[in-house]
Amino acid sequence: MLSDILLISNKHKKAAEAISERVLVEREAKEEKCPGYRFIVAISGESGAGKSELAHSLALVLKKAGIRVKILHTDNYYRVEPQKRREERERNNFESVGPDEYDHAWLHRNIEDFRKGRKASMPCVDIITEEVDLLITDFSPIELLIIDGLYAISTDGIDLGVYIDLTYYETKKNQRLRGKESTDEHRWKVLEKEHQSALKLRRLANTFVSREYKVLFCD
Repeated sequence: MLSDILLISNKHKKAAEAISERVLVEREAKEEKCPGYRFIVAISGESGAGKSELAHSLALVLKKAGIRVKILHTDNYYRVEPQKRREERERNNFESVGPDEYDHAWLHRNIEDFRKGRKASMPCVDIITEEVDLLITDFSPIELLIIDGLYAISTDGIDLGVYIDLTYYETKKNQRLRGKESTDEHRWKVLEKEHQSALKLRRLANTFVSREYKVLFCD
């Protein structure tokens, strides 16, 4: 998102370095079978867990390794624009909170644009104006895509799924520091609904970041 607030620390950088080692090994194996293979990493976790910080840190590590990387933030793909989302959620008694809030068709189209190396029209939320801008991206030189968002690891065809094991109970401090959304009762109800969805998605990951921000690999 435009003007997003990132609180990157050493723990994000260290975790990114560990994850990058696996990415490089698995990407090389894919390329041996399919030259020019376009690798996709998905990073999921609850709000405040550090998804964007980890995605940004990983992208920088891979960039140093000579790989052209782009980050795709799934929060840009909400069907309802930010200034209307609160009213929409309250009108539906928070039952609408979840994966169905996203425009999956547009998201999958942009992922396919990456796979095919095409130009793409992508949504991008400016968190200052709370308006949705349209960005034109040329995926042709991009070699690796990082998708970050609570539901990112449920995306079809990803190569590495990373899940950050921090709940919103443990990240309340980060919620307040980031200041992206108000931290009133409405926000906590949304976070609880997202928490329930996150628990179901955790099983899709093969790489985990613990509460202490240690990286654990599973196959």
